[in-house]
Amino acid sequence: MNYTLAFSPCPNDTFIFDALVNHKIDTEGISFDVQLEDVETLNEWALQGRMDFSKISYGVLHLVKEQYLLLNSGGALGKGVGPLLVSQNKAHSIETIADLKIAIPGKHTTAYLLFLMAFPTAKNTVFKVFNEIESAVLSGEVDAGVIIHENRFTYEQKGLVKLMDLGAFWEASQHIPIPLGGIIAKKSIDPIVVKKVDLLIRKSIEYAFTNYPKIPEYVCEHAQEMGYETMQKHIELYVNNFSIDLGAEGRKAVEVLTSIASSIHI
Repeated sequence: MNYTLAFSPCPNDTFIFDALVNHKIDTEGISFDVQLEDVETLNEWALQGRMDFSKISYGVLHLVKEQYLLLNSGGALGKGVGPLLVSQNKAHSIETIADLKIAIPGKHTTAYLLFLMAFPTAKNTVFKVFNEIESAVLSGEVDAGVIIHENRFTYEQKGLVKLMDLGAFWEASQHIPIPLGGIIAKKSIDPIVVKKVDLLIRKSIEYAFTNYPKIPEYVCEHAQEMGYETMQKHIELYVNNFSIDLGAEGRKAVEVLTSIASSIHI
């Protein structure tokens, strides 16, 4: 049985899926045609119903739930893992955000949803691929930007300052972990297969952790120019017990975020 599978080239995703897609574990007769793309492309593909299994931002889940269901394993959810709003101008204050030009890593990302929750009157936003945002802020193309993934480990080295931790804002207001992204499966696929794939993703994560802190070659290949230490920080921040199994607490957090996303009508 062969299915399409899409996830991002970021270390957390490649770490999670390495053992599965590279057959380091017994995949029980299931194989995948794999596509690696940035998370906003994955969100767009999910809206188009393009992939059988895919990583998405939880911010888009409510728009694809008729065609897809959420798996228990493989996602990114936790505490202290949220996106950051950064600028190179220390003079910018939270009170002036609505007047600034802000770069966002995609219309359907959880990052954008959290930004809108924090700054509902902010209208001057531009959408960029996540790894272009630091440069846009540094060049003055935008006044500030919402950064995700490995950029949270590099922004200070590049002279940028944090204006707000949007994840901390979520945690303070909702008192639950931050749901960033999860794995979805088409409802048209045999439920037995979906359950098996969900379990295989869990086994893939468990396999990866049995060999950690060694980082798989597959992760390094797709990490571009990221240093080894940054890759480790990335994995340790975004891959946790919720990645192995959402559980009741994780499911509740996703339900809350999905409800808010539906009400905001991005």
